[in-house]
Amino acid sequence: MSAMREIYIDKVIVHMGVGESGERLVKAEDLVTKITGQKPVRTIAKRTQPAFGIRKGAPIGCKVTLRRANAEKFIETALTIIERHLAISQFDQTGNVSFGIEEHTDFPGMAYDPAIGIYGMDVNVVLERKGVRVARRGIARRKLPADQKVKKEEAIAFMRERYQVEV
Repeated sequence: MSAMREIYIDKVIVHMGVGESGERLVKAEDLVTKITGQKPVRTIAKRTQPAFGIRKGAPIGCKVTLRRANAEKFIETALTIIERHLAISQFDQTGNVSFGIEEHTDFPGMAYDPAIGIYGMDVNVVLERKGVRVARRGIARRKLPADQKVKKEEAIAFMRERYQVEV
């Protein structure tokens, strides 16, 4: 296989939404830092939701982006937590994989603390092939050829082969 056809993990985004700012958000940020080893960025509400008491522009969660070795290590741990089982609906048409982890206490070294509570998180895995820079660069930007994009079937095959995931 050509080096340009090989699929790799571009990044892993770990998102923890708590729905409010304040003490719960600070606790969530601390947990994400302990689990991933990186400092998270706050996410803000895009629109006002009166039923949930959310205002537009208010911080409601945190996320961290992992790349290279950190992403590989995290994905191995996260897949063991969900017992290496993914549904076909968790793969999108552009080759990305998303799944949730219900409790942060499932991670190694994380114990339940009544003062913190239990937080869940979303994990998004972005799969790509080499050559994507052509579509992102500032000068001489070009459209990415269709065969260079990762398709759903290819993403499923990659996850099965690389991480022994059941789909």
